[in-house]
Amino acid sequence: MTKDSATTSRGTYADKQLDTRISLMSWSHRARFAKALELTAPRAGSPFLDYGCGDGTLLTLVRDRVPLAVGLEVDAALVADCRARLGADSRLRFLHASEASTLPDASFGAVICTEVLEHCLPEAVDTVLAELKRLVSPEGLVVISVPIETGLPLVVKQAARALAARFVHAHYAQRERYSAGEMLRMLTAGDAPPIPRPVYDAPFADGRPNRYHGHKGFNWRVLRHRVDRDFMVDTHFSPLGALGALGALGAQANSQAWFVCRRR
Repeated sequence: MTKDSATTSRGTYADKQLDTRISLMSWSHRARFAKALELTAPRAGSPFLDYGCGDGTLLTLVRDRVPLAVGLEVDAALVADCRARLGADSRLRFLHASEASTLPDASFGAVICTEVLEHCLPEAVDTVLAELKRLVSPEGLVVISVPIETGLPLVVKQAARALAARFVHAHYAQRERYSAGEMLRMLTAGDAPPIPRPVYDAPFADGRPNRYHGHKGFNWRVLRHRVDRDFMVDTHFSPLGALGALGALGAQANSQAWFVCRRR
């Protein structure tokens, strides 16, 4: 995937993750966007929804292959930023998450939700999954990605975050940390929540409440079981997707898990 300097360089996500000087982080995040394009390719030509669109980077990458690309975002400041930078493109539309109800049922052939659900409290997970299920067409795809924050990938990520805090982005200095016992439980996590997850409360700039999880304690397998209640799910991995064929061992060589979902 090549960098589009006219769009992605202006977004906060692209600046911190895609364009970081830490090659491992940049490669992993760029591979995630490539995987998103790959998994949603079967629905090219149909309307596209990005639930939790952030700075709009993914929508700029799909707009040439869809008639309409809509971004939903819970942070009103990000919605305003996307509209200011990208709103002149008639193929792109940005809405606050509270406006999701204005979108017609079954109106999108591809619905994607990347790196969002790991931050949601359980009741918010239920709300988002219900919306994804409502908005996707009967023949469409829902694609969900979440980080792998267990096992060997967690060790690599914590090391990369420490390097980023020291040499690149000061905000990583506020990263979540693990005690030795917590790290051991995360390294050996199975299908159950390994440790209690901290809950943070930091209202948005417009005063809307914002209670959320960080990455600490997140187990992708737990979410996979929850998603399976509403959808038929195939699991993929990135950035070394081919190793996913090795099952649990393959997950240890990847940083993201992907759930490709179809309506039951």
